[in-house]
Amino acid sequence: MTTTDTPALGVPTPQFEPAADVLSGETADVYFERARTILAAEGLDPVVTMEIFPRADAVLCGAEEALAYLRQIFGQGAHDPDPVVESLHDGDAVARKEVVMRITARYSAFGLYETALLGILAQSTGWATAARRIVEAADPIPVIGFGARHVHPSVADQMDYASVVGGCIGASTPAGARLAGLAPTGTMPHALILIFGDTVRAVEAFDRHIDPTVPRVALVDTFRDEAEESVRVADALGERLWGVRLDTPAERGRVTADLVKEVRARLDLAGHPHVRIVVSGGLDTERIAYFKEAGAPIDSFAVGSAISDASPIDFTGDLKEIDGRAVAKRGRIPGLTANPRLQRVDLQG
Repeated sequence: MTTTDTPALGVPTPQFEPAADVLSGETADVYFERARTILAAEGLDPVVTMEIFPRADAVLCGAEEALAYLRQIFGQGAHDPDPVVESLHDGDAVARKEVVMRITARYSAFGLYETALLGILAQSTGWATAARRIVEAADPIPVIGFGARHVHPSVADQMDYASVVGGCIGASTPAGARLAGLAPTGTMPHALILIFGDTVRAVEAFDRHIDPTVPRVALVDTFRDEAEESVRVADALGERLWGVRLDTPAERGRVTADLVKEVRARLDLAGHPHVRIVVSGGLDTERIAYFKEAGAPIDSFAVGSAISDASPIDFTGDLKEIDGRAVAKRGRIPGLTANPRLQRVDLQG
């Protein structure tokens, strides 16, 4: 991790590693490469200012990754004049059409990367904004991001990181949690329990072999009634058991508020009031509202597809100055758009 803080999050800035195919331009819309070829042939390379803004109110995410690319791009050789980048930061609440990033440099230095910059911001901001909606619906019950299985593995870390930017207290993949400066959060897969043939045996094996600093959370819907299984694992592990996770599938009616209440009551009656209850399985804002309205005693939610399936939030990049002259396409206002929240970025950081 770097030592520079991300202001909106109060945590170290994540260390993103720019991908070779992005830097080569292979992932760019082809017309940007054609534009670069034409401008070079015509001897045109003005200093331009590009402003980037979202098409909806959102929780900004992807700015730190975009800046990692710009540092790499502008770090390749000397530039005249020196590039200037101003930006907001991951976790900032942003308004529709608010300028979140402004880049001033020769067009040849960064024009090819407009596709990548907009895509990074669009996808990550969509995830973070969806996570914020979930977190606000669940408040004050914390939310853990569990969406990695719903996205391509090449972006699972960015998605997990975005869920934390949106307010989740944890993420399930080591790569995503590392970007957010956290340890990964998780319980155990049904596969482990099925192989052992008994939930208690699987939990005891987990307890024997996994680092003791990792919370012991038992998945309790594999073989027996969830309330019965919760008491069995609590009896076996005692104070070492941090919690149980209810993940009852739709084929058995999903997790219900009444089931959560029963599990809590039976754990308490058996002398295990310290054992927490985590609920997962197809959760969204409506489902979370159902549990809260019913007064279900839930200690945390684990949410996957409601975050990972979020649509990207569109971003646009506009040239607003060319060699200091105010410009804009029709429908936009020529010249720079005021935003005193923008902060100049250290491109050597």
